[in-house]
Amino acid sequence: MARPVNDPTSTLNPNVRGMGQSATVAINQHSNELLAQGREVFKLGLGQSPFPVPDSVVEALRENAHQKAYLDVAGLRELRETVAAYHHRASGCAAGGEDVLVGPGSKELMFLLQLAYDGDLLIPSPAWVSYVPQARIIGRRVRTIHTDASSRWNISAAQLEAHCADEPERPRILILNYPNNPTGLTYTTEELEALARVAQRHGVVLLSDEIYGETHHRGLHESIARWYPEGTIISSGLSKWCGAGGWRLGTFTFPEQLRWLRQAMTSVASETYTSTSAPIQYAAVRAFRGGADIEAYLEASRKVLAALGNRIASRLNDAEIATHPPEGGFYLFPDFGSLREPLLRRGIGDSAELCRRALGETGVAFLPGSDFGRPVEELTARLAYVDFDGGAALEGVSRLGPDDTITAGFLQEYCPRVTTAVERLCDWAVAPG
Repeated sequence: MARPVNDPTSTLNPNVRGMGQSATVAINQHSNELLAQGREVFKLGLGQSPFPVPDSVVEALRENAHQKAYLDVAGLRELRETVAAYHHRASGCAAGGEDVLVGPGSKELMFLLQLAYDGDLLIPSPAWVSYVPQARIIGRRVRTIHTDASSRWNISAAQLEAHCADEPERPRILILNYPNNPTGLTYTTEELEALARVAQRHGVVLLSDEIYGETHHRGLHESIARWYPEGTIISSGLSKWCGAGGWRLGTFTFPEQLRWLRQAMTSVASETYTSTSAPIQYAAVRAFRGGADIEAYLEASRKVLAALGNRIASRLNDAEIATHPPEGGFYLFPDFGSLREPLLRRGIGDSAELCRRALGETGVAFLPGSDFGRPVEELTARLAYVDFDGGAALEGVSRLGPDDTITAGFLQEYCPRVTTAVERLCDWAVAPG
């Protein structure tokens, strides 16, 4: 007898059976559903840039809306050359346009990389929610490198060495994301150099996920490709620093020594998405070319993110919720562990329950540390401090003097939903059990 078409147990690929939606996508959809029901929700779940796309990039998209042809699978040549030049300016990367691959979001390119490269995936924990699920869909072996707050949630060269010493001949990809999602922290020059030496010695392919590089709060991002150029792929895109997440454009920049891997990914791309949206690629040329207006946009957005991130980290720490001040991006990774006993008396014993209860009782939507690879019982969580009008905030910065700092009053005026959300969360967390 034929299998019924509605029997998922016998027909679904076992690698996707039981898989839910990405946690960040799911929290955004759930928040929107609650808002549609008339509930008050503070959206600190999805990590979407609050800032508008720079005017010059929007204008470039408008001017190229008529572009309708399929472009090269690898991407528009002018864009690839512009991306290569951008990375040369930023990190001294020697790649040319022939070493760049453009895709419909860096997320899709990461999936193709894992599909094309037959090796283990090394993932620091905590890590962005989609790295591990992608590997599991493909059937790759995942090796987790656990970190903790004492190391600022960064992996060390010694930890990487220990993993590589186990089966030294085994091919591996290490994904290194910094400034980091979910922690908002980054690596020092010394840490990057030490990690690069270990990766080089063991032939580890490094995927340097630098999607938040331009959001480094002091504009001092460094790429590990400086110290391991022959084995590092740099991942970037428009979503975070350019405010264009929904435009879906990502880039991978390869060293000459990994052109064979780029070619394999390009072949797979030709059989899947064919090419990335033509108007978006033309507009992206303007973004990656940079200029005075882009630099002013980045400087202002960094100023807002740094002030807001430090303000709410301080408030969380005052409430005994241990939080590192952020160094880039728009995330914090607080640990509610010091409040474990009073939270347990309220029936809250893990991070998922912590976030579920907080949303129901305060309206603050955020994500549990368990979604980022942390132990279920650990009371960590990720806050994305993005629920504010970024356009209005940039306008407010433009009215400040060159030596003016962003004050608490500025943040209350331009980022009231974030500051209110954190106040509510702190008051709720320390409430008597």
